[in-house]
Amino acid sequence: MSSSYRHIIRVARTDLDGSQKLDMALSAVKGVGTRLARAIVEAAGLNPEQRAGFISDDDVAKIEEVLEAPTKFDIPHWMLNRQKDMATGKHKHNTGSDLDFQLKLDIDYMMKTKNWRGVRHGLGLKVRGQRTRTTGRTGRTVGVTRKRRAT
Repeated sequence: MSSSYRHIIRVARTDLDGSQKLDMALSAVKGVGTRLARAIVEAAGLNPEQRAGFISDDDVAKIEEVLEAPTKFDIPHWMLNRQKDMATGKHKHNTGSDLDFQLKLDIDYMMKTKNWRGVRHGLGLKVRGQRTRTTGRTGRTVGVTRKRRAT
């Protein structure tokens, strides 16, 4: 390993493993999958086969710039996780704690408008149509209870 190798690289408020390939290391950022990570690396003009520990600070700045505004670098909007935002109507991409906060706001909005998914979230039940007769039980009572026999 050369002197320019770093074991941990800080990108988008996330520590990345320097021993992994660049696109795989970028997929450790919450909100960035492998496909988007590959697109970000190519938009920044970097080699996806390069190990993440060997990239320079300028390359990290390029990656963060692409992560901030991916549509400016010709990344298609269908790769983003916030298409046609309800508040702004624009295509955005959230990462890290911003993604968690936006998800909480969406669930709160659904609960406020009392749509089906919001009601299910509010009751702590399964949201996506799964069965609930036997699975997803919480609390102490699980299984079949028997009536006592009178003797």
